[in-house]
Amino acid sequence: MTKEQIKNIIAEKNISYIRMQFTDMLGDIKAVEIPIKKLDDALDNKIMFDGSSIEGFVRIKEADMYLHPDIDTFLVLPFENGKFGGVARFICDVYTPDGKPFEGDPRYILKRQIKKMNTMGIDTLCVGFEPEFYLFKINSDGSISNTPTDKASYFDLSPFAGGDDIRREIALTLEEMGFEIQASHHEVGPSQNEITFKFSDVLSACDKVLTFKQVVKVIVKNHNYLASFMPKPINKQAGNGMHTNCSLYDNVKGNLFYDPKESMELSMLCKKWITGIIRHTREFAALTNPIVNSYKRLVSGYEAPIYACWSDANRSSLIRIPAIRGAATRTELRNVDPCANPYLALAGILAAGLDGIANVKDNEIISPVKDNLFELSDDEIDAKGITRLPETLYSAIKELKESALMKETLGKHLFNKYIEAKEKEWKEYHTTVSEYELAKYLGR
Repeated sequence: MTKEQIKNIIAEKNISYIRMQFTDMLGDIKAVEIPIKKLDDALDNKIMFDGSSIEGFVRIKEADMYLHPDIDTFLVLPFENGKFGGVARFICDVYTPDGKPFEGDPRYILKRQIKKMNTMGIDTLCVGFEPEFYLFKINSDGSISNTPTDKASYFDLSPFAGGDDIRREIALTLEEMGFEIQASHHEVGPSQNEITFKFSDVLSACDKVLTFKQVVKVIVKNHNYLASFMPKPINKQAGNGMHTNCSLYDNVKGNLFYDPKESMELSMLCKKWITGIIRHTREFAALTNPIVNSYKRLVSGYEAPIYACWSDANRSSLIRIPAIRGAATRTELRNVDPCANPYLALAGILAAGLDGIANVKDNEIISPVKDNLFELSDDEIDAKGITRLPETLYSAIKELKESALMKETLGKHLFNKYIEAKEKEWKEYHTTVSEYELAKYLGR
């Protein structure tokens, strides 16, 4: 889009306010909302905010930060129309007063990895997310129960599933906003849903998944429901994942993961990418699975991975290769959950994959695993040389702290801020007495 096109749309849609959005370190959307008369200031990068109040940003004496809107992210928000006119948004990059990108901006951290990828001769990382969420009813007193609102399961249709109309409204709203919806269906867990949309370049994909979550939460709330992206909201039920499909592209050669002459029709570059991710997956787990609850999803019995390996079909592995080949050849990373900051998660994944491409030798490539790992004993797993994903946030933080690659990827500022925040989160959890402990031990 051009600035002139944006102004024409604003006039046509009667837009009164512009939301200048960005994300904090944890992936929460933040925004400065401005009246339409300040549009020229926004387009000239003159909108300022206090960065000292944002998680993972700066100290009070370094508070002033500027928002530079990415013009390609301009979007009218159809669910925000009201009596005062419409609302549109830009996703912004954060800059310092001296005109430099802020090193703690998650979007900038991902952009740095994209630039590194480009210098290696790779044009594009295409990403397709598969975010899952649960629907929970909001009670009349405003409280929320995690009791399921239906008893449906995978692909069930009304009248057994209660959220079909809500899912359809979400999908139609997203299409109105420019999303290309691929599928919408009930998931394995009761009250669990999934809506998938077409892949795009990695930066756009991360922008879209945050927009997706925002739209889902607003529409669901209008129906008196809460949409929960919590990785494990119900005990002994399927968790919410966000499977992340990746493929590297060359503008001339096409999909760099596909090679019909190689085994499994996967290129050596693809196998090195996979090897790099498996080697470093424990190091970036605190980015892809960032909260205490994330590790209650990563347990056996619920199709969530717990082993760092790959397969062409095995859903017990960290990375699965979907059957389709050619332009759609891709790797499906199955441990990522919807609470991840997508910019930081993909920066970590991309850094690991590029490290594999650059440094893994042909004879070091990790072979695929054919066995159902959930059926093997611990000794059999160890004999195959397969490592496990971290079992707690504490373990993941420890791995992150010791990772030179992730420190380089995140930059010193955010690396230290992120670890500090996650250590605080773990301490809060570790020192809290749970309902389980009270029920089990109070009478002893």
